[in-house]
Amino acid sequence: MQITDTKIPAVKRIVPKKHGDARGYFMETFSEPRFAEAGITERWVQDNQSLSKPQGTVRGLHFQIAPAGQAKLIRVLQGAILDVAVDLRHGSPSFGQHVAVELTAEGGEQLYVPVGFAHGFCTLVPDTAVAYKVSHAYAPAEDRGLRWNDPALGIDWPVNDATALLSPKDTQQPLFAELPAYFTYA
Repeated sequence: MQITDTKIPAVKRIVPKKHGDARGYFMETFSEPRFAEAGITERWVQDNQSLSKPQGTVRGLHFQIAPAGQAKLIRVLQGAILDVAVDLRHGSPSFGQHVAVELTAEGGEQLYVPVGFAHGFCTLVPDTAVAYKVSHAYAPAEDRGLRWNDPALGIDWPVNDATALLSPKDTQQPLFAELPAYFTYA
């Protein structure tokens, strides 16, 4: 398993090693000791899974605030996504910046997104299934969001306003400049 920093070092890209033969493959997707060596020490408390039938489905950008902040470990079970994490930690050298990484079922890549980041993704192919672990259970009172296409973020999404498929909730999220200081950089 290879765990590397992204352009925002708190966000990690994880590439499991696939062991293949005529039957298919085996790969280890989580190892507490290996993750701890890379500074990922969350206790995972909930697994989530989504299926997005159309290509161009956007889910996010979502996050939870204290006392229910969530770190996430995202991977694709079927299909492919552009996975995005936006730094919301006031005082961080990367505040307001983002990481965008393509994750595929075939490649088995994962993205670790710590507390203090908004997270979202866009499906690159139809029938994409995404699974992710979270470090805190869903807490509706602490659930928040950020406008996926806020020009201030400069995210190069593979869709535009006319072609993106969004939930009604995600069309109404605030702009980055409108967010209170939910997180601070430690």
